[in-house]
Amino acid sequence: MKRILFFFSCAVLLLITACGQQANQEFTGPNEEELQNLNEADFPIVKEEITLDFFARHDPASNSDWNDVMIFNEYEHMTNIDINWRMIPNDSLSEQLNLAFGGGNLPDAFHSAFIGSSTLMKYGDQGVLIPLNDLIDRYAPNFKKVMEEYPEIKQSITMPDGNIYAFPMMGDPDFLSYRTSPMMYINEKWLDQLGMDMPETTEAFYEYLQAVKEQNPSQGGVEEVPFGAPSIGHLYEHLRGAFGVANKGTESGYIDLDPNTNDYRFYPVADNYKELLQYLNTLYTEGLIEKNIFTIEHEQYLANSAAGRYGSTVWYSPTQVMGEDIGGQYTGVPALEGPYGDKLFVNLKSAVRGVGAFAITNKNKYPASTVRWIDHFYGEEGIIMYFMGIEGETFEVNDAGELVYTENVLNDPDLSFSEQVSRYLTFPGGGAPSMLMEKYFRGAESSAISVEAAEKLKPDLIENPWPFILHTEEENKKLQGFGADIEKYVSEMRDKFISGTEPFSKWDEYVSELEKMGLEEYLYLEIKITALERQLNKS
Repeated sequence: MKRILFFFSCAVLLLITACGQQANQEFTGPNEEELQNLNEADFPIVKEEITLDFFARHDPASNSDWNDVMIFNEYEHMTNIDINWRMIPNDSLSEQLNLAFGGGNLPDAFHSAFIGSSTLMKYGDQGVLIPLNDLIDRYAPNFKKVMEEYPEIKQSITMPDGNIYAFPMMGDPDFLSYRTSPMMYINEKWLDQLGMDMPETTEAFYEYLQAVKEQNPSQGGVEEVPFGAPSIGHLYEHLRGAFGVANKGTESGYIDLDPNTNDYRFYPVADNYKELLQYLNTLYTEGLIEKNIFTIEHEQYLANSAAGRYGSTVWYSPTQVMGEDIGGQYTGVPALEGPYGDKLFVNLKSAVRGVGAFAITNKNKYPASTVRWIDHFYGEEGIIMYFMGIEGETFEVNDAGELVYTENVLNDPDLSFSEQVSRYLTFPGGGAPSMLMEKYFRGAESSAISVEAAEKLKPDLIENPWPFILHTEEENKKLQGFGADIEKYVSEMRDKFISGTEPFSKWDEYVSELEKMGLEEYLYLEIKITALERQLNKS
């Protein structure tokens, strides 16, 4: 019996060792057999049909089965590549990703799976996800062109080891309303009713909210709520620039530059940050913010919006969320000036919204063909196909030269826009490895009201914002402990100070607690600043 157990243990050990060796194999490029079957340009991508297994996140807003949806049926005919889509419900995405990576049940590629940078680094370093640098250089002319035109895209997706492990989810860097949404809107009809001008300062915004609460601008039409949003975070994020914090943008987390010393700063302990929270606390305690904003269900927010109850909100296109009649009463608010003259819109997001939208595993026998397959959706023809479908079937060109969906798509008034489009296309729900462009995307960000709101913010947009901070695996391991605790504590205390459950008399205790949690190591000693400077210095 002992001998049997001994041999069994050896077998398991050998199997684990073999798996480990396989995981750490260095990717050396596509093999000769694949290249013999590959067309390096035009369609079809391969001469003899191949089949690939893709792991894809299924968002409730999207089509439930991508194995039989118009866009990918058509693309199969074009490419000679048949995709076996394994649809993963959004609710179990993290669990299923862990099982796929941990259990070795790897697909050929992950699509729309929101793989984070730390996961890319971990499994890229192990060789489970293959580096794409050389493959992009040779087989992805569309994406290569995007990176050449916008070097910040390459900077944002290149990991600390110099490798690119995934294609991103992104928007056209010039698609301004995509990069500034969600934005602040105000009920212009009520503004007129109250005889007030568009607020230009935080003080004037406060006075408007007070007037909405006290003067019944709907004239009995609805029960007014001065400000409402899906969460308090939307208002907080929108107002940071008025109080001079997050002055290098939002992608670098809680770090910016101290305007007095030009040194790195953890701004959640700055005096201006405290004043921002005190301003929000005043709005909340005086009943100018929806009382249940910390717990509101999204459906409740949408219902309140559609009823036209909000004097102001921070969210996506009002005309798409509330409908034309109610949403048309709203207009975008320009950047507000704060109590010390700060006037900056800092919430300008990177064109890259997700670094891990499409990653290829070491199981894939056709990496070059796979890169050609996904690259199409970063070029103009592929972007049109992905977001508009097939001309004559799902879209047509109107007299103004614009691409519009056909009645064939939008023929059921009882279905939402996403529900109607998802019968033919897969982009609703987001996360896709492609590039949204204003002229080919019919979502909230490209609506007229969103485009106009973004133009109002344009004069006060932050310049040269910092990029994502990408960490090495060693840095990630350190941050998973105390770093995550610090960020969670800041977020929790922000809400407590705003709601008044924590008085500002305890501010010094809050700062002291952060210092005890390791703020100095988090920021100054080696982790955040090291990673940020490495990212800024990438060529």
